[in-house]
Amino acid sequence: MSGSLAASGLSVRYETPHGSVHALRHVDIEAHPGEVIGIVGESGCGKSTLVTALANLLPANARIAGSIRYNGVDLTKLDAHRQRLLRGDEIALVGQDPMTAFNPVLTIGDQLVDFQHHRKDLSRAQKRARIATMLGRVGIADAERRMQSYPHELSGGMRQRVAIAAALLTDPGLLIADEPTTALDVTMEAQIIHLLRGLRREYNGIIIVVSHHLGVIAELCDRVYVMYAGEVVEGGEVDAIFHDPRHPYTQALLACDPARFHDRLDRLPTIPGSLPSLTQPLPGCVYAPRCDRAFAPCGSIAPPLTRLTACHAARCHAVTP
Repeated sequence: MSGSLAASGLSVRYETPHGSVHALRHVDIEAHPGEVIGIVGESGCGKSTLVTALANLLPANARIAGSIRYNGVDLTKLDAHRQRLLRGDEIALVGQDPMTAFNPVLTIGDQLVDFQHHRKDLSRAQKRARIATMLGRVGIADAERRMQSYPHELSGGMRQRVAIAAALLTDPGLLIADEPTTALDVTMEAQIIHLLRGLRREYNGIIIVVSHHLGVIAELCDRVYVMYAGEVVEGGEVDAIFHDPRHPYTQALLACDPARFHDRLDRLPTIPGSLPSLTQPLPGCVYAPRCDRAFAPCGSIAPPLTRLTACHAARCHAVTP
């Protein structure tokens, strides 16, 4: 049964031999059944850490603070056994590399049967029938024959489709797609986008799509959270983020989108500077060193989250409602 998701004050740090890495700081997000939520930002901004935390798959050296409430239950308070049960029944994660998503020595059919291990009410034949139906649903023709295939016999796009089918076979209330098109060529990327767009029409759970590809987010999502250096710096409905961005980082990110340029460029635009160190978080605004609108308070005072509309907010001193 689908439920709402809300992360509040979510912080994650990794303990390493070189000190603590503050990968997420005070993140607040929410999502409701039927919504597709986008998470966007540069590499290293914390997108994958966020969704790994939502799926309760953080590594052993991670330390988490804050809460993640799904269907009224705080996931951070569950023991390992209950976390595993929840991932099997309610939360599914589709990774970014379809090459490593499956065991190379088992057929696709056998692996997808195993994915339904929690369905004690179904026989093996019934599980295989569900697989055939689901493979057809994600656009794989001749499903019975494909179930006899090994992963290496499928193209990258087909493996990613099978990975999405595997996730949907668990009937999740929360489906997380972490960079689902990164490892694919342009043609396969278009097919996966088309598939996810179709799913959003018929699937009443929550879908979270993580991507650095702004076009993917614009096509698929209802609402977007923009991340920078471990923080959510802006969030809102997709039209507001793409047509009325208010945070300087969101504006700079959109200005660098190659899809906005119709003429050939010798050099693509970039955001000057680089991400700050996550081992020693800045006392003020994390974006201040790269921001052309920074002024005195930005260097020493963390900006508040300014509510612009009921569904649009930005974390910036220079933003006013």
